Amino acid sequence: MKYINSYLFAKKMDAMDTLSGFRNRFHIPPQQNGTPSIYLCGNSLGCQPRSVRRFMETELRDWEVLGVEGHFHAKNPWMPYHEFLTGSTARLVGAEKEEVVVMNSLTTNLHLLMISFYRPTTQKYKIVIESDAFPSDAYVVESQLRYHGYSPEAALIKIFPRKGETLIREEDIEALLEKEGESIAMLLMGGVNYYTGQLFNIKRVTAAAHQKEVIAGWDLAHAAGNVVLHLHDWDVDFAAWCSYKYLNAGPGSVSGCFIHQKHISNPEIPRFAGWWGYEKSSRFQMQHGFNPIPTAEGWQLSNAPVFSMAALRASMEIFDEAGMLALSEKSRNLTGYLEFLLQSLPDSLSVEIITPTNPEERGCQLSIRTLKNGKALHNHLTQYGVICDWREPDVIRIAPVPLYNTFLDVWQFARILANAAKLPEFQQ
Repeated sequence: MKYINSYLFAKKMDAMDTLSGFRNRFHIPPQQNGTPSIYLCGNSLGCQPRSVRRFMETELRDWEVLGVEGHFHAKNPWMPYHEFLTGSTARLVGAEKEEVVVMNSLTTNLHLLMISFYRPTTQKYKIVIESDAFPSDAYVVESQLRYHGYSPEAALIKIFPRKGETLIREEDIEALLEKEGESIAMLLMGGVNYYTGQLFNIKRVTAAAHQKEVIAGWDLAHAAGNVVLHLHDWDVDFAAWCSYKYLNAGPGSVSGCFIHQKHISNPEIPRFAGWWGYEKSSRFQMQHGFNPIPTAEGWQLSNAPVFSMAALRASMEIFDEAGMLALSEKSRNLTGYLEFLLQSLPDSLSVEIITPTNPEERGCQLSIRTLKNGKALHNHLTQYGVICDWREPDVIRIAPVPLYNTFLDVWQFARILANAAKLPEFQQ
């Protein structure tokens, strides 16, 4: 596509956008003057679907008039409430229905999954992560290693970009697995790196791990709802993701889990157990001796957090209607336009894009490294109605989300950014 840096081009693209109507189904945070902000922060917290209030009020009303009977007699009975999300979740990540469950929070689920799949032996005990993994992932891995009696210094392998580069090469991951695979038990990586926006080839890296009998787990916090996923076909062992970023389910909302079909009914896999993972037909007989559901649901601990899941249901209804393939196509064009506009910024701003230029290696996020006065640049954007985020030490992350962002959003953002070149800080 040939892009043009103009207001009229952006408006034309929005007029041609078959997904443009979905923007009206979200609340876009307003500026102080009441006009919508340029919200480019869906990679941190998604906008609220307008239908969330209806979904939440349904459950509040049933709680009000039914009390405990709502578990069985609510319009959407609470006892099996998580099951209302199974189909849409499976479609979202390319899974079979029995491979997914929505429960807990992301970091909790990573710990629970590692209890099951990190089974170190005398020979195979090391874990591989990205050098710039999201800190919570690093904390999970380090604490799990210590729990099993290993020091991170001896058992944690961080894979770094090559000297002078920002991104991790997949051939370097493969080379590491080939060289040290006999001592590696698990690889746990972010599907999309939170800092650089790099999308890893999950299928390729998972296959390389399996060649060395290494468990392949993925944190999909920045991938679910952002890129097309085929977790079952890619033979991923396990994955987890949050729902408050691209999935628009609200702050701290519930997490999703994937456990491959080949593992879900294996009685040899240990787990931390709770009553909601117990076989459904006899769960309320309150028997001792854990008998797990032979699906991913068998990893549940407790009954569903209904209000959190209600918000997620509102959003997943929209995802099912829009479809990830269509969203991905729009995302490619929208992010491509953002990249085009950023490449024409004044040199005095001293910024560079560190996200891959290949659309196959990114989602909708572009990370901009500021080589000088980065905080001043971010403050300028905020002053003029842009909501985006700053990541220390020098990166501004921009995410034009295809469900509710427009080409005009992107054009206006780039114009505001270009105007920062007139600031005294950038005249030196």
